[in-house]
Amino acid sequence: MRHVIALDVGGTGMKAALVAEDGTLLHEARRPTGRERGPEAVVDTILGFAADLRDHGVREYGEPAAAAGVAVPGIVDSAAGVAVYAANLGWRDLPLRALVSERLGGVPVALGHDVRTGGLAEGRIGAGNGADRFFFLPLGTGIAGAIGIDGRIEAGAHDAAGEIGHIVVRPGGPLCGCGQRGCLETLASASAVSRAWAAASGDVEADAADCAQAVESGDPRALAVWREAIEALADGLVTGITLLDPRVLIIGGGLAEAGDTLFGPLRAAVEERITFQKLPLIVPAALGDTAGCLGAGLLAWDLLSVEVTA
Repeated sequence: MRHVIALDVGGTGMKAALVAEDGTLLHEARRPTGRERGPEAVVDTILGFAADLRDHGVREYGEPAAAAGVAVPGIVDSAAGVAVYAANLGWRDLPLRALVSERLGGVPVALGHDVRTGGLAEGRIGAGNGADRFFFLPLGTGIAGAIGIDGRIEAGAHDAAGEIGHIVVRPGGPLCGCGQRGCLETLASASAVSRAWAAASGDVEADAADCAQAVESGDPRALAVWREAIEALADGLVTGITLLDPRVLIIGGGLAEAGDTLFGPLRAAVEERITFQKLPLIVPAALGDTAGCLGAGLLAWDLLSVEVTA
C-alpha cells in the first residue's frame, strides 16, 4: 500500500504516523524527543525514528514510504528545507530536510512549521473543512497562528506569517521572550494562565487546567485570572479578524480543552469588541494533538502531487 511518513517534532515528544493517500493513519507511534541530551542527539532520534517507520512500512505494506513530511517548532525555511532556529531544541540552520531524505534513501521530504502544519490539517480535514478562509490558533506554551486560504497555509514572505502571539495587547505589560512587553502570549497562553493562577492561588504546582476547574466551581480568584486572559485574547483576536477577515476561527491547544468555560465568554468578548468587522464562526479544533502529524502527512502527499503534475 502506498503511504508516506509523517513526523511531528515537539519540545518534549515526537508523534509519528504512516499515512495512506486517503488520509488514513496506517500506523502511529510516539517517542520522547530527548532534548536533554543536546541538539545533535535530537537529530539522531528524529533520523532513527524516520528509519524505523520506513522499515515498518516495508514489513507491513510491502514497500517503503513514497515521501515524508516533518513538522518542527521555531523558525523554519520551508522552501530551503532548513530548521533555522528552535530555542527549545538548540537548533540553528539545520538542513533537516536533506538529512531525513538521506536517511530514507533519497525520498522527497517536506519540512514545515509545526503550527502552520497543524493548521493545514485542521483546515482540510478538521474544524475548518470547507472554509475558504480560516485562522487556526493553538493556545499552548506560547501562541502562534496559521492563516488558511483556499486549502493552503500562507507562510508569508519570510516564513513568519501568523505570529499573533506577538501582537502587543497591553503596552508596558509583562516582558515577552521576543523582547517586547505586553504581547498576547504573555497574557493569554496556557503558560500565562498557569503562571497567573499559581500566583493567585498560592499553589506553585497549579496550572491552567486547575484554573479552569476553579472557574467552574466559582472561585473568585480564578474568575479574575480567567477574565483577564480572555479579555487579552479577545483584543488580540479582534486585531487578527480585522486584518484577515476569516470565515472560521479555530482555537486549539491546552486552553481549548476547557470547552465552554473558554468558548462561551470568549465568543461574547469578541462579539462585544466587533464594530464593522464580520464575526467569524469561533470553534474548537477537532484533531487534538494529532493535527501536526496529520498535517505533516498532507505536506508529504502534496509534495508527491506537485512532482506528478510537474
